[in-house]
Amino acid sequence: MVSSTPPEIAAPALLRNSRIDGPLVEQARVDLAACFRMAARLGMQEGICNHFSVLVPGCDDLFMVNRYGYAFNEITASNLLICDFNGNVLAGDGEPEATAFHIHAQVHKRRPRARAAFHTHMPNATALCMIEGDPLVWAGQTALKFYGRTIVDERYNGLALDESEGKRIAAAMGEADVVFLKNHGVMVVGPTIAEAWDDLYYLERAAEVQLKAMSSGRKLVPVAPDVALNTYEQMRRSDPEDAHFHLESVKRTLSRLEPDFAG
Repeated sequence: MVSSTPPEIAAPALLRNSRIDGPLVEQARVDLAACFRMAARLGMQEGICNHFSVLVPGCDDLFMVNRYGYAFNEITASNLLICDFNGNVLAGDGEPEATAFHIHAQVHKRRPRARAAFHTHMPNATALCMIEGDPLVWAGQTALKFYGRTIVDERYNGLALDESEGKRIAAAMGEADVVFLKNHGVMVVGPTIAEAWDDLYYLERAAEVQLKAMSSGRKLVPVAPDVALNTYEQMRRSDPEDAHFHLESVKRTLSRLEPDFAG
């Protein structure tokens, strides 16, 4: 959430080679752009802040991320950047926002399983980062999708303006897929763009319905741990396929309403 960009970022090189071109890379661009656009339509964006990234297909040392200065609803497949972990922009005009680079480069570098990493300050999930106790209380079925998959980073440290904060967040993440960053927002990671998107969407829905229940002033009724675990395992078996079809539905919707996202 700063206007500065990391000092290490080099001027855009606009390189074209087999590592950063090709059908798999182009598909990743379209899929990631679709996630930005739908996140904006659903009220998950915050000005020109927040960032989604994914490792470039076939290149575990390069990642794709949104450029600084563009809101989610302005992102297109072609204006996404490709960067290396040293801060060089290898494809695209512009630079990533400073916190985007310092957080995402370290998450991808230190947590290879996190091929996609989505960070937002989406209102409901972020609200749960601001209150005492565990963010999710496992009282709603949607929340059970995340049972045993979350962690809370209790050490809010201000803006990530150097790699040390990115390293700290990556370390705090451990093996979790969802990190509630106390006083900050959330980070969702996954093996594919579709799975990260699916988790991000349902995390916000789970947070929204929990907050509505909490606002009633009545006591929430958590699901028994054994039932919660069994339900999570039932959901997890179908998650990759469900996530794929979820993202395909997002792209069909955007193709009707905002077809420029794929350009």
